[in-house]
Amino acid sequence: MEITLVKRTIREIAENYNDNGEGGVYAYDNRLVVRPPYQREFVYNDAQRKAVIDTILKGFPLNVMYWSKNADLSLEILDGQQRTISFCQFINGDFAIPYGEGDDNMMYFKSLPTDVQERILDYELYIYVCKGDASEKLNWFRTINIAGAKLTEQELRNATYTGSWLASAKLIFSKTNCPANNLADGLLKKNTIRQELLETALKWISDNEISEYMSKHQFDEDASELWEYFQNVIEWVNNTFKCKYKEMCNIEWGELYNAYKDMELNPDEITAKVRALMADEDVQNKKGIFYYVLDGEEKNLNLRQFRESEKRSVYEKQGGICPICGEHYEYEEMEGDHIVPWSKGGKTDIGNLQMLCKKCNHEKSNRY
Repeated sequence: MEITLVKRTIREIAENYNDNGEGGVYAYDNRLVVRPPYQREFVYNDAQRKAVIDTILKGFPLNVMYWSKNADLSLEILDGQQRTISFCQFINGDFAIPYGEGDDNMMYFKSLPTDVQERILDYELYIYVCKGDASEKLNWFRTINIAGAKLTEQELRNATYTGSWLASAKLIFSKTNCPANNLADGLLKKNTIRQELLETALKWISDNEISEYMSKHQFDEDASELWEYFQNVIEWVNNTFKCKYKEMCNIEWGELYNAYKDMELNPDEITAKVRALMADEDVQNKKGIFYYVLDGEEKNLNLRQFRESEKRSVYEKQGGICPICGEHYEYEEMEGDHIVPWSKGGKTDIGNLQMLCKKCNHEKSNRY
């Protein structure tokens, strides 16, 4: 991979700055994509933007920036988007800064003295420009992303696989009121701007092989396959669970869909089971109910355990004798056990508790 250090003035970078909203942000006479598809939306607040300009006015160095050179020789910002947009917006007249006497004396760029304007425009920035294949650029970007406001893993992946597919996917999954976010209301609560919803859909459809999926589809015309899959997942959930609980939010629905979509399920029976389990005081992990009614694994429920005081009381009543093998054991050598298993309607209360030696308890468990 080639990495070159260059110096560019703000005058050069801000030339023909253009913010097209969802269409992208461009600068450097339209040669630089300031906000490529993988980057987060602009997040600096007013104080942070003004701090960038104050740093420039004082002649202090801004942190080094990183650009990527593509095969067609166009440039994209890898790191430095926030700072670049800040000084371009200021030169463009989008906000004012305190200047002169008093904090209330606010001035826009064109209102500043000419020599101050020139000092800002002539300010030099140090920029590393890299050119290499996808994996090299992704590894490098992960390295430079260690410090500062870190990008998410999905934002990092997007840095490598930008293209027509990603542009389409972002329109569906990466805006505040995007179609996917509206469709999954109540079932998923993800930060769309930071690419969490897109990452979730990709994880489900690819069995967590997200980079492989994005590489394969990078230059697809659109993300229709992912969107159709996501709609199928949500439709399956709504058809399978005819109930709404707050605990349904952020379940790994795609994983359940992948595993059970081809099975014949009875939605009415499933819904009845869910309601009964929601009312069961022994079930401590209510979110686990939606897994349990499909896979039958009690570990998903985090069932309430007998209290130590209850186990000690029953141990003393039994005189330390295991009722199955008839042998005597110390308290620490025994375990609390449901006389009637929870799966058969037994409750976790002292009336349904017996103390068994560990061997007998494990053998008993294996028989149920």
